[in-house]
Amino acid sequence: MIPLHVVWTLRGRAIAWRQLSALKIAIKPQYFTTHAHSGPPKTMDEILKRTVGPLPTYETKDKSPLPPESNSVEFMHFYRSLDKEQTLEFLDKLSLDFGVDHRNVLELAGKLLETQTRDLATVLQAEDRLRYSLTPRYRQLLSHISRVEGGVKFLVDLRADLIEIISSKASDSPHIRDLSGTLKGLLSEWFSVGLLRLERITWQSPCEILQKISQYEAVHPVRNWTDIKRRVGPYRRCYAFTHSAMPGEPLVVLHVALTQDISSNIQTIVREFATLDTEEDMNKVNAAVFYSISSTQGGLQGVELGNYLIKRVVRELQSEFPHLSQFSSLSPIPGFSAWLQGILSQHRREGRGTGLLSEMEWKEVEAALGMEAGAMTLDSFWKLLTTNEWIRSQSLVRTLEPALMRLCAWYLYGEKRRGYALNPVANFHLQNGATMWRLNWLADTSPRGIANSCGIMVNYRYFLNETSVNSATYLQTKVIAASEQVLNLVSQFHKNSKL
Repeated sequence: MIPLHVVWTLRGRAIAWRQLSALKIAIKPQYFTTHAHSGPPKTMDEILKRTVGPLPTYETKDKSPLPPESNSVEFMHFYRSLDKEQTLEFLDKLSLDFGVDHRNVLELAGKLLETQTRDLATVLQAEDRLRYSLTPRYRQLLSHISRVEGGVKFLVDLRADLIEIISSKASDSPHIRDLSGTLKGLLSEWFSVGLLRLERITWQSPCEILQKISQYEAVHPVRNWTDIKRRVGPYRRCYAFTHSAMPGEPLVVLHVALTQDISSNIQTIVREFATLDTEEDMNKVNAAVFYSISSTQGGLQGVELGNYLIKRVVRELQSEFPHLSQFSSLSPIPGFSAWLQGILSQHRREGRGTGLLSEMEWKEVEAALGMEAGAMTLDSFWKLLTTNEWIRSQSLVRTLEPALMRLCAWYLYGEKRRGYALNPVANFHLQNGATMWRLNWLADTSPRGIANSCGIMVNYRYFLNETSVNSATYLQTKVIAASEQVLNLVSQFHKNSKL
């Protein structure tokens, strides 16, 4: 007798084969009807001419029929068949040859100037014509692709390719940047907060979602299934934004720890085994700590999602725990160690003293290393930090704490880019209206935490009645809201350091 599972497998394959055959019969005539006149495309120029239609005239822009869906599908299949070099060439052709008609723009701009003495209706129509003429030809194609199955995900991945090309300087074409900007504008409309769905991820969520949550975790890597079970279990919450056009695909993920006090150490959150099989006691939940937020789609860079997710989650948690009033992040400080090593390298090149440690601290480091007074050099100190050897010595840990804490405070508070915080995580939370509240020594003793930020982490505190004012102040005047602890560390930096 044939085993039951084999019967079901054979039956399933037979059904799938019949469905596939029927699908081929249904699709094949339509495909050849659409493409019989020209055959399959052989070159990039052919596929672009075939799939990127001309921009309808101003008079017919709302009346032109949509192109066949097969055009979008054909474009997507062709693009996916290209290698890296071909992708760059293809996008360069698309952005350059099928962008804005600059000659037409200049002509309409001249006509607009001529209408300035005419009536308002004439001026407004001339402006509308000019505005329409600034639409790149390829924008129509992008919009059509978004309507086919899998099209939105394709466009998100396409923009990720454009971002990589721009950031790697594989191309310095302004047309490539314009294509990326046009696509970003469309994605911002399609992924507006009103079209997103907030989902709480639990252990009962589909396995595929849990697996993706684990794979996408960029801040504190998930080690195994027990680890992810803990992160969605008691005293933990995991939320994600999803979109109907990308089912089963989390766009941005936020992990939250429900604690008695605002956490100062990440190991107590991600490696605490006691919470795995316990029931939640509402009286023990006094604080919500956002300890990881990860954007999963590189193509959505610059599209505001994370800040909206935090605001939605705050409302969700307040609904579940009406007494909850403390909201804070426990954030890594990527870039601090690299910044510090850069300062040391600069001092080495210039033959300067460190200026980073006080004379007394310098002597204490030498004593902790068993060195004679004056034996420590910038080279040996640079090696001490870059190899992370200091973390193995309690005396060095104790000696370096005040210096590294004030340096880190200055890095977060004082180092700027265009007037805003240089550190990207700091800039994100400050734009959201959070307060730079507390630096935590040895808050992340994992190899990654020590290498990235000498083990220091920071709490960005969300005082809900102050976030709007803080956000506006930071964005408009670039002033950072900071606690007394942070400001004291910055003051100590000014007194002890000479950068």
